[in-house]
Amino acid sequence: MENDHIVSSFDDDLSRLDSIIAEMGGLAERQLADAVDALTRRDVALAEQVIEADERIDQLEEEIDNFTIQVLALRQPMADDLRAVVVALKIASNLERIGDYAKNVAKRTLTLSHMEPVGNATSTIQRMARQVQSMIKNVLDSYGGHDLAKADDVRMRDEEVDLMHTSLFRELLTYMLEDPRNITACTHLLFVAKNVERVGDHVTSIAENVHFLISGEMPTDERPKSDLSSQTVLEEG
Repeated sequence: MENDHIVSSFDDDLSRLDSIIAEMGGLAERQLADAVDALTRRDVALAEQVIEADERIDQLEEEIDNFTIQVLALRQPMADDLRAVVVALKIASNLERIGDYAKNVAKRTLTLSHMEPVGNATSTIQRMARQVQSMIKNVLDSYGGHDLAKADDVRMRDEEVDLMHTSLFRELLTYMLEDPRNITACTHLLFVAKNVERVGDHVTSIAENVHFLISGEMPTDERPKSDLSSQTVLEEG
């Protein structure tokens, strides 16, 4: 009877972790959507809301940190149970970083709102963000539903984000070469695009941890990486 009580209590602990992860994930997804929406519409008020709202994600990560320490100390979980606790801790860290990147996009928006738009760069960033938002939603679904196939699909989709980032990187370099007056705005947009690309990397990391949670091992195949921005060189003329 006592063992049944212990098992039930630990199940409650895991449910609480899942609930916090779900709240963090929902907030992170919304933060990214609002940050890019603010960028696209040059909405300073919305950008400021995104910056302020990041504090809630930080609080939730701290709550998970403290709670997992308590669970590890009191329950001393083993095998699958230990894996579930460790994965929740890692996912919370990734979601907190996603919130930070969304906040960074919002901060750049405050500056970009005072500058002239550059080409269709914000539209490309919006497409990147929509892809990443879809990945966030699917990876959270895979975590909640223990869906290995969905987690692995998310992991592969990051390549599409990399390709869009590389294309946008080249586009922004071209704008800077064509008119030096574009350099300041393009520099901020380069950082924005990189922030969105990094969100995709963190979502991929979550997908790999979900794979580990379900299968007991990390993916062994090399995931495709197509971000070639670090190797991109454009020559004037």
